[in-house]
Amino acid sequence: MKINYILSVLLSACLSWAAAQVPEPAAEQTQAILLKGGIAHLGNGEVIDNSLIAFDQGIITLVADATKARIDIAGYTIIDVTGQHVYPGFILPNSQVGIEEVSSVRAMSDSRETGRFNPNVRSLVSYNTDSELPPTFRFMGILLAETTPVGGVISGTSSLMNLDGWNWEDAVNTADLAIHMNWPGRITGRFDFATFTFSRKPNKNYANEVAEIAAFFDDALAYGALAAKERNLKLEAMQGLFDGSKVLMIHTNGPKEIVESVKMAQAKGVEHIAVVTGTGALAVKEFLADNNIPAVIQRVHSLPDRADMDVDLPYRLPVELTRAGVKVALSHTGMLALARNLPFYAGTAVAYGLDKEEALKLITLNTAEILGVGNKMGSLKEGKQANLFVSRGDALDFRTNKLTHAYIQGREIILNGRQEALFERYTKKYSNE
Repeated sequence: MKINYILSVLLSACLSWAAAQVPEPAAEQTQAILLKGGIAHLGNGEVIDNSLIAFDQGIITLVADATKARIDIAGYTIIDVTGQHVYPGFILPNSQVGIEEVSSVRAMSDSRETGRFNPNVRSLVSYNTDSELPPTFRFMGILLAETTPVGGVISGTSSLMNLDGWNWEDAVNTADLAIHMNWPGRITGRFDFATFTFSRKPNKNYANEVAEIAAFFDDALAYGALAAKERNLKLEAMQGLFDGSKVLMIHTNGPKEIVESVKMAQAKGVEHIAVVTGTGALAVKEFLADNNIPAVIQRVHSLPDRADMDVDLPYRLPVELTRAGVKVALSHTGMLALARNLPFYAGTAVAYGLDKEEALKLITLNTAEILGVGNKMGSLKEGKQANLFVSRGDALDFRTNKLTHAYIQGREIILNGRQEALFERYTKKYSNE
């Protein structure tokens, strides 16, 4: 009896495990593909109502207006997408996808390293291609994600990952492109669960914490200037900030902290800077625009930070910063699974007055340019990677974003995952009753 019980439990576990598997990674592109007749949203603000989009060996080879272009279609696999919408693949920045599965279970999170200064920590080597989250993201059009470590003062180095692959070596698109730094706040806050209140008080250690960060940057600069040196992995990882090969992503929300952190980085010779921020950026939007500092907005669908703010301020934030001349990208914070709503954050910006094609940039070309990869992705352009998808309707509207095809570097992605399988199973069951 006991043996039968154990066997039944093991069988159930195996079946559950099998049902939870992600779709098999896509095979390499072997034949040129031509998407014919679609409404192409190029990602740079332009739209072609009747398009020809061709790609071969993972690279876009043709973007043209079908009413004007004349091409020899021999050798192409023709896919008629007339009336459907073609988009560049959406890019999710500042995410823990692949390094965190269930945040409340310590064994299922590899996003945080011990220590305070860890620029040498590389997120890509912990990336888990068997995560159940990427299939749910791909079904929304999110085809790439910046997998990002968290914690400490300098969390580590992020990489841009294709949301498809057998292992991290297969999945990596661009390795080690940004270093993430958490700037201290002038005001600290604490939530008291006993009284269910939030208290704020000045951070008495702010000046010392800033001085510590500045000293670390000075050490990195001095290390880079040495002709002969003993290898230091932490200081070595920082060198990309000074030669322009890495972006410094500063996480801070206070207006004063934004200005002070950017000025410190500029004074140390950092070439590419971006801030990962929230509503505090509005108070210094002119400073950001004048200094060409882009902003990655984490929380669009959220409540405002303070009681005296407009209740819809987070919804308006991308619009107001864009109109002020700040380059904006959209991200997500909170429950990682909800990052699949990224396209609908851009849709919210449309509802609050941003042009639809400008809103599309917030999750495509702007993001690619902020991460330093705008030359090879982020828009539908000849010579760029074939990261794109086809939707039956507007991809920024959750009612109509229904993908029919998706490609990562030309590889056709299997879109149906566990959630779609369950939907089809129970639709069939209850539609017959």
